[in-house]
Amino acid sequence: QVQLVESGGGLVQPGGSLRLSCAASGRIFNSYDMGWFRQAPGKQRELVATITTGGMPNFGDSVKGRFTISRDKAKNTVYLQMNSLKPEDTATYYCAACGFRRFLNVPPNFGADYWGQGTQVTVSS
Repeated sequence: QVQLVESGGGLVQPGGSLRLSCAASGRIFNSYDMGWFRQAPGKQRELVATITTGGMPNFGDSVKGRFTISRDKAKNTVYLQMNSLKPEDTATYYCAACGFRRFLNVPPNFGADYWGQGTQVTVSS
């Protein structure tokens, strides 16, 4: 059974930063593209950022220039560094894994094989 466990969410003021982490099962990590997605109440899940097995990132338009994604193969962990946070970034953030192909930009599942349980990020003063 593959498990993805997110951490690092919380409450932050506008303009602040947070780093989310997603720890993945070791046997899948190096073979899977990894991604972060988010869903705000009453809204559709959206792509935040993905990273290929080779380390190539891709970002949703709303976070370009503010968020970065990275992966540490030694720790089987993918990170989402979020800077210059805005109230509209408030959402539940989900980690996902996609094996042997790229994520699809098709909500709500985006072609993912596995999902984490999510971590809440709230941006508010």
